Amino acid sequence: MDIDAPDPAPRGNTPEFTVSEISGAIKRTLEGEFGRVRVRGEITEMKAYPSGHIYMALKDEGAKIRAIIWRFAVPRLTLRPENGIEVIATGKVSAYGERSDYQLIIDRLEFAGEGALLARIEQLRKRLGAEGLFDEARKRPLPLLPRVVGVVSSEKGAVIQDIRTTIARRFPSRILLWPVPVQGQGAAEQIAAAIAGFSRLPAGMPRPDVLIVARGGGSLEDLMAFNEEAVIRAAATCPIPLISAVGHETDTTLIDFAADRRAPTPTAAAELAVPARAELLAALGQTAARLLQSGQAALDRARLRLSRIEARMPDLPGILGAARQRLDDRAERLVLAPLALIQRKRGALGAVAPRLPHPREALALHRHSLAQLETRARAALLRMTDQRHARLARIADPAAGMAARLREARLQLDGLSARLRSASYEGVLARGFALLRGPEGEPLLDAAAIGPGDRVTAVLRDGSVALTADGEATGPARPRRRAPPTPSPGQGSLL
Repeated sequence: MDIDAPDPAPRGNTPEFTVSEISGAIKRTLEGEFGRVRVRGEITEMKAYPSGHIYMALKDEGAKIRAIIWRFAVPRLTLRPENGIEVIATGKVSAYGERSDYQLIIDRLEFAGEGALLARIEQLRKRLGAEGLFDEARKRPLPLLPRVVGVVSSEKGAVIQDIRTTIARRFPSRILLWPVPVQGQGAAEQIAAAIAGFSRLPAGMPRPDVLIVARGGGSLEDLMAFNEEAVIRAAATCPIPLISAVGHETDTTLIDFAADRRAPTPTAAAELAVPARAELLAALGQTAARLLQSGQAALDRARLRLSRIEARMPDLPGILGAARQRLDDRAERLVLAPLALIQRKRGALGAVAPRLPHPREALALHRHSLAQLETRARAALLRMTDQRHARLARIADPAAGMAARLREARLQLDGLSARLRSASYEGVLARGFALLRGPEGEPLLDAAAIGPGDRVTAVLRDGSVALTADGEATGPARPRRRAPPTPSPGQGSLL
């Protein structure tokens, strides 16, 4: 044993851990102490990765906690997470040892209410949308080859550098920058003034053919300048085609709705503003090659078609010789055709003639038929005459029978006349009765219908007499009523 070696450092009672051990202990403590929790907060800094996981943060007035939704839990969510909405997240608290950070593993989301910023943005979006500022009919196409590209952005940062690099690489054009602050107090007013200022440039300065409003990514609060009403109205009324490139691909601001085109990034906005020169040259070369190839193909097709037509063309002298031969044959057959036709018709008549009856035989047959009909008609007439004679012979005295029938008819007529006279009102008048009529000729049936001083007409057997009533009616009173109009003259009526 070396007595000169230094003594080792004394050990205390404090336990010693490695970094991994203490990180794992903290993770187990968090998961064991809290277990499953429900956290209420506003979603911010949300990002969806190609792997399917969603990273975000939940915040309130005093703190912020990071959160993650694993890919297998995303399809089971009942709502789509978005920045600015207030939610209640259910999950467990865990720790991420590599960064010494704790986070919330979310497997369920519920609405807890809209965040103040998101609610304000949504209200403004609905109001401006109702005015028609976001209509597709207001969108204008971008120019193909702009000579000047206007940019509204910060003069510092990577945004303007990305735009310059992209335009120089694709199709070098003049860039006119209007520097403005992109966040903070007064940023919205300066952005709106820059958009309107580009459209009011004096005649001596180059006016942009397309305008890019760009900003890098950030939280919802950082991008609020591009959700202000002044900026939206300036973008909607700008006479220059405008491209919005605010935030990253997942960020959405109201200027995106009012712009003519939206780009996910400032680089993408520069790509939309100018075409790629190499692509244009390649397209022109390809078009020229296609035109040359198309013209050559058309010539080749025309040559092939002419060759095929030439191969199919017949021998004209041979066609004329065959036609002359057919003409000579038809002429010879035309000379012989009438004689052959006459011979065929004579043969047909000769075959039919023996079967035709002689006219004398037909006349004799018709005479025989007429004689039979005449005989039958005379016999029928004789039988009818005999029947009439027999019927007359059965009547003893025709005149006496007719006289008896006339007497019977006269007696029947007299009886009917007597019944008719007895039913007539004139017969009633002949027995001493009278018919009273009012001033208008209506029959008066009740005494109550006649008042003192009324003029009436009394109809008697041999004429009419005008009378004037001088007393009241006796007997039960009845309401006075108008009688129906007088019937037309004729036999007359008692009523």
